[in-house]
Amino acid sequence: MAEERIPPGIPSDVPTSARAYGWLLGGKDNYEVDRQFIKAQLEQFPAGLDITRQNRLFLYRAVRYLTLEAGIRQFIDMGCGLPTDNNVHQVAQGIAPESRVVYVDIDPIVLVHGRALLADNDLTTVITADMRDQEEILKHPDVQRLIDFDEPVGVLFLSVGHHLPDEYDPRRILTTIIDRAVPGSHLTFSQVVCEDPAEGTLMTERVTAAGIPWQTRTPEEVDRLLSDLDPVEPGLVNLAQWRPMDVQPPLPPVPAEIAHYEGASKLNPKVYEYGGVLRKRA
Repeated sequence: MAEERIPPGIPSDVPTSARAYGWLLGGKDNYEVDRQFIKAQLEQFPAGLDITRQNRLFLYRAVRYLTLEAGIRQFIDMGCGLPTDNNVHQVAQGIAPESRVVYVDIDPIVLVHGRALLADNDLTTVITADMRDQEEILKHPDVQRLIDFDEPVGVLFLSVGHHLPDEYDPRRILTTIIDRAVPGSHLTFSQVVCEDPAEGTLMTERVTAAGIPWQTRTPEEVDRLLSDLDPVEPGLVNLAQWRPMDVQPPLPPVPAEIAHYEGASKLNPKVYEYGGVLRKRA
């Protein structure tokens, strides 16, 4: 393989969640350190490929629900990752062209690619910010320009809950914006869970050792984390079971180097992506 050219200011000595996640979805914007990290994780937890892709398919269904059925017209996507097919703004604006979207991610490469994608879209922007610092996000001029907190807002934390270990005070992070939003606002959440606490602890230790903050939770722990909000039907579930559709837009092909892991989630049903859409109580 030819030597990879890495833009200035882009960390390349450790994997990043956005780049690693993007490779699992068939993305090209990643480096050898990200690919080696994913391969090592899949050796131990082969279900990771399936559940990452199931989460992305869930994004389409959740945003479609929020736009069509809940009437949401403004979205904040926390820890959005690298753009791929059927991003939040594409799904929402395909249904309601007036929808406004703010993408938030700490990885500077997301800003580079996001700005290129959104150059001609005045209703959508991407900002570089740490999703743990919700107050700073609220102060950002692009958030203040696009998001009207007198109207319902959809806040998305998709496949990032496991990056918020308990020492970060995840309940505060998840509810800061929803607490200030009007009734009718929604929180969409997902994270990797494991029904076997010992196996979940091992996963937490391995990912954290690679330099990525991580905490695998049980479904019951996620339920408690989100107990102040009301899940819409079918509730908090394995994402593969959340309002499945007979036909929805497909994902890019799985990279050839990890294609043999497709279907591995069926071998260990105790590990999966868990979440759903929740409504703020009136």
